[in-house]
Amino acid sequence: MDVMPQQDPESRRPPEPSPQDLHAQHDPHAPQDPQDPRAPHDATPDADPYVMPAEGATAVPPPAPTLRTTLRRAAFGALAAGVLLAGAVVAVPDGKDDRAKEPGPVERAEAAATAGSPASLSDLTALIGDRQKWVEAHPGDAPSWATLGSAYVEWGRRSADAAYFGRAEEALKRSLAEQPGERGNGEAWVGMAALANARHDFLAAKRWGETVRKQEPKTWRVYPVLIDAYTGLGDVKAATAATEKFGELRKGVPALARTADLYRGQGWREDALATAREAADHATTPAEKAEALHRLGELAWERGEAEEAVAQFDAALRTDAGHHASLAGKARALVALDRTDEAVAAYQTALTKLPRPAYALELGELYASLELDGDAKSQYEKLGGLLEQAKAAGVDESLIRARYESDHGDPAVAVELLRGQWRKQHRSAAVADALGWALHRAGRSEEGLEYARQAVETGVRNASYAYHLGVIERELAQYGPARRHLEEALRTNPAFSPLDAPKAREALETLGEPPPGGPGDMQPPPAPSQEPKREARPEPKQEPKPELKRESPKPEAPAPAPSQSAPAPSKAAPSSPAAVEAGASKSP
Repeated sequence: MDVMPQQDPESRRPPEPSPQDLHAQHDPHAPQDPQDPRAPHDATPDADPYVMPAEGATAVPPPAPTLRTTLRRAAFGALAAGVLLAGAVVAVPDGKDDRAKEPGPVERAEAAATAGSPASLSDLTALIGDRQKWVEAHPGDAPSWATLGSAYVEWGRRSADAAYFGRAEEALKRSLAEQPGERGNGEAWVGMAALANARHDFLAAKRWGETVRKQEPKTWRVYPVLIDAYTGLGDVKAATAATEKFGELRKGVPALARTADLYRGQGWREDALATAREAADHATTPAEKAEALHRLGELAWERGEAEEAVAQFDAALRTDAGHHASLAGKARALVALDRTDEAVAAYQTALTKLPRPAYALELGELYASLELDGDAKSQYEKLGGLLEQAKAAGVDESLIRARYESDHGDPAVAVELLRGQWRKQHRSAAVADALGWALHRAGRSEEGLEYARQAVETGVRNASYAYHLGVIERELAQYGPARRHLEEALRTNPAFSPLDAPKAREALETLGEPPPGGPGDMQPPPAPSQEPKREARPEPKQEPKPELKRESPKPEAPAPAPSQSAPAPSKAAPSSPAAVEAGASKSP
């Protein structure tokens, strides 16, 4: 279903209120462009919106028409009428002001929405002002209410101003009151799904989206919101199927962008990079191009290529100065290049333009890494204010708050927050990683190990996930796996966090190099105090396998595993539970 706002066919330049002006519910007094006056909505049906050139392709007066010429012109007139009916007008400019007008900001925003691409913030602002004025005069126009509500959602998401989500809900509910979704108002249902995603209520977004898909399975607009919902729920299979269906129904840059994100989430770096580059090459509008370049910057950052990331983020900002997320991405990469003064300035500007809690947490941790404890504390207080504002607007920022509590507050609070997310079926890799880390920080490392492993096993190449798993494994004396995952974190991105990357290097140095002649998990560094007693126990030389059988019922206790590695039979006594079971199964 492709419901567009009711408007005249002639291109118009509507009022363009600033984002600050939009804090008022209506703004009908913005000045209009005198060169492109707004056509009245009650224009008579007989008015012809198309203005044909006064002259033909040449300014030379034609000779007196012959009968043959007259017939030819009649044929040409019939052809021209057919072209007009099809909606395509071909005109040759004659030097006067009768050329086709450039599309105004409203038209550009509507075209972006129709294509499934992002609109610039200025165009989005103009669309909101235009629809506000229209529904004031036409309160029963359900499609326009749906368009206004969806535009509010997008503005709130892009500006990090959650107050717009309340306005979006009112507009979308008004649209559904005028025309229920069951009677063809699927556009409002899609808007409700997008609103639920923006509030991080992925289960509700899934319900709205699947309702639309059931009613209109070939409506491509529903698939982006379904992809976001499935991703938030950690349903990789459903997200993959929705992405493939979206690609079938909607070709071009939007489909390429979604496919690149899918590959990225599964850890297929080369495929993600190739698809993201193709999307950037084919992007046409500045907003679409900036989004594609930002994606390339994120991929470069995750690969540990900080200079490349800075270059891509700078290109995005040159393309669209309003793409403030690229400014935060650049700040992150500047930290990796040890250009911390520039990074602080970039973070501060980004937070002024786009006050997202995640950026506030990152800046606070940067201050802490620079031993600017007072600035870090002030930044964490600002983070608390942003989280309260989000909560008041109905946005669930439990994940960000839990990350803060795990490392800088009360880990028990983080565990409770993330348990709540898990109960709501929010089981993405990000939630699994955060829950595993919170449990470890709360002194429940064995329980946290399961969730940390689940995050890494999704395949996503995230250095923080590998670091968290490595630290938990080291705590449980699983030294070989710990060494591997800490190495993976630093290999993936050596500067993944100003606080945690140095800790990862320190932890790896403490573990030391693996012993020669066997896997790294066969012999840990400094043995626990009880190990000498256990090493004296196995007296028979020829019966190592019965010893394995006695230890195999304790696969979950990490400390006994290293003690199995006696000096002589080290290769026959692996420490991991799986290897112990495998060795026991081979005994006669």
